[in-house]
Amino acid sequence: MIEFVRTGLSLTEAVETVVRNVTPLAVERVPLVQAIGRALAETVTSPIDLPLWDNSSMDGYAVRRADVLSASIINPVVLPVLATILAGGREQPTVTEGTCARIMTGAPIPVGADAVVRVEDTDRGVRSVRITENRDVRSLAGNVRKRGEDLRAGDIVFEAGTTLSPVHIGVLSSVGAASVLVHRLPRVVVVATGDELVDVESFDQVQAGHRIVASTRYALPPWLSAVGATVRTLPLLPDNLVVIRDAIAEALDAGCDLLITTGGVSVGAHDYTRAALNQLDADIAFWRARIRPGGPIGVGTVRGIPWLGLPGNPVSTMVTAELFARPLLRRLGGHATDGRLTLRVRVAESMNAGGGLTHLLRVNISRAVDGVLEARTAGAQGSNLLRTLAVANALLLVPEDRPHVDVGEYLDAIILGELR
Repeated sequence: MIEFVRTGLSLTEAVETVVRNVTPLAVERVPLVQAIGRALAETVTSPIDLPLWDNSSMDGYAVRRADVLSASIINPVVLPVLATILAGGREQPTVTEGTCARIMTGAPIPVGADAVVRVEDTDRGVRSVRITENRDVRSLAGNVRKRGEDLRAGDIVFEAGTTLSPVHIGVLSSVGAASVLVHRLPRVVVVATGDELVDVESFDQVQAGHRIVASTRYALPPWLSAVGATVRTLPLLPDNLVVIRDAIAEALDAGCDLLITTGGVSVGAHDYTRAALNQLDADIAFWRARIRPGGPIGVGTVRGIPWLGLPGNPVSTMVTAELFARPLLRRLGGHATDGRLTLRVRVAESMNAGGGLTHLLRVNISRAVDGVLEARTAGAQGSNLLRTLAVANALLLVPEDRPHVDVGEYLDAIILGELR
């Protein structure tokens, strides 16, 4: 039997409730190239030193440092070239006093050499070389990348829970990880309800003034995929209790890790989602949060599967997805963090929020002339105005006790896009 245990939670309480008791999904081993965006399910250590040998950081000449310390344009040093060492080459001459070896970037430093003169500071000779600058040679590194300066054998490469970016994949390949153990991607089913909604293919009904496009059916699934999920979107459902109940039951029977519904969680006469869940013996943790947009949100489980009931207004849908679906999906996917960046920013214009709720204002953050990040509203803030969210790059968090924000005040902002 459905029971709305709590209503009107604060934003912090609501987020904590959403992720409480959620554990990462099962693990699987996948080829490295298929692991981008996934969370490591094991801590990876390096079997080798990285780099595996001292090597040159640039094209030049491997020398004994002492032989070239006096080199200058006025007093050049001329050395015979013993050989040319290529990256991956096998030839390994021994550099003795008064000699050098021509060397390419990444090639191993030959025995006897302890520095590299960059090719730009020479006459680029092949049999002998005229060196006219010693600045880099006098530096501590001397243009030499030391063995193990990135990783030593046995060092931790990445901890379990790390979200794998393309750069992570590159590092893992360099230590021989052809495959990795990762958590399974959450399977999400999205159910949208509303007699007023149509797909974009029926836009003629919109132009006739009879319907509106179900815009979040096009925005929400790719957003969920980008956060880290496989997504199945059911056909639009009418405001019909039996149809909604049966569709949700079928989706659960087919298998999923998270059920997301949009619309039907408010208190309108035709909001049937809660009634449908009631007939499916759902356990509801809460059904309203003290936030705007997105106050009428439901959270719970249906047949043991996590459920998020997002409001139907487009902005409310996407904002609550950011607030609640992101941390839930990241927890299911085994990620160590929710992947969200929150920055402290300065308010560049006065803003009225109303108080009593945590307001999430769509803003644009840019760097002011003094170098401080500043926030300005991105436009009108109505929960049906999706374009304003599209042009915004952040959500400004205005606390419940702040009905008005003055210019120059500092608040937290959740970053949505690139800072311009």
